[in-house]
Amino acid sequence: MDTMRDRFIATASRLLDEDPRLALVLADISTAGFEQAQRRHPDRVVNVGIREQLLIGAGGGIALTGMRPIMHTFASFLVERPFEQVKLDFGHQDIGGVLVSAGASYDWPAGGFTHMSPGDVALLDTLDGWTVHVPGHPDEAEALLRHAAAGDDRVYVRLSLQSNGEARPVTGDRFLTVREGRGGVVIAVGPMLDNVLAATEGLDVTVLYATTVRPYDRAAVRAAAGGRADVVIVEPYLEGTSTTAANDALADVPHRVLGIGVPRRELRRYGTVDEHLAAHGLDPASLRARVSAFL
Repeated sequence: MDTMRDRFIATASRLLDEDPRLALVLADISTAGFEQAQRRHPDRVVNVGIREQLLIGAGGGIALTGMRPIMHTFASFLVERPFEQVKLDFGHQDIGGVLVSAGASYDWPAGGFTHMSPGDVALLDTLDGWTVHVPGHPDEAEALLRHAAAGDDRVYVRLSLQSNGEARPVTGDRFLTVREGRGGVVIAVGPMLDNVLAATEGLDVTVLYATTVRPYDRAAVRAAAGGRADVVIVEPYLEGTSTTAANDALADVPHRVLGIGVPRRELRRYGTVDEHLAAHGLDPASLRARVSAFL
């Protein structure tokens, strides 16, 4: 199976052929994959080099001409390093564009903490008007990217090497009910679904699957919760990122919310992705222990 990043390169290359409104801005990352697209569209595929602030600034300038920019690099260099440009060049200017990241929270542990971005979604959450997609499979990544490219709003598509074994239907706005139960609600975000399903096997809980986390599907949470509920949110980034959104959705009913994700405590190790999952408590065994204890 190809990776989400592979699918992004293939899909974005096709979209550039199909839609003359689109432009792609790169900062050295993935340039080899876009060599053919750049030859076909030299005026709409731009590599600014390792200049992430310029990456966003150039994308903002392209958007001001009426085009639809897609900007791509590692998450830590796309959201965290040029955050002021994201805030001003897109938010303050009130223009649209598509940010597509790679690397996620710790997809390349050997790259060190500079290449890890567990706080990217929480950081974007401080800004108004961003849609955030977190696909859990390459097929979902393609569908959400096409949805984002066709719009005019501000969208962040968060890609990861971690992937579920099966693609689910995604619409770009709603949570999907994967399993129904009466003993609580567990919301699995993107590539966390397979681990959540394994962790909750045999438990009487409803499992919701979220690939779009902003805006938050409050209606789905309320429907799953009923009159009162215990809700667990399992996210592949900073723990607690969406607990406020879930609390707001259930403000008028008795409830408890537990956020599980990447802890704020920095893990000063390298290792593998699976070792990081286990160290952060996001493997099936750790998730089952925490979910069972909470419920």
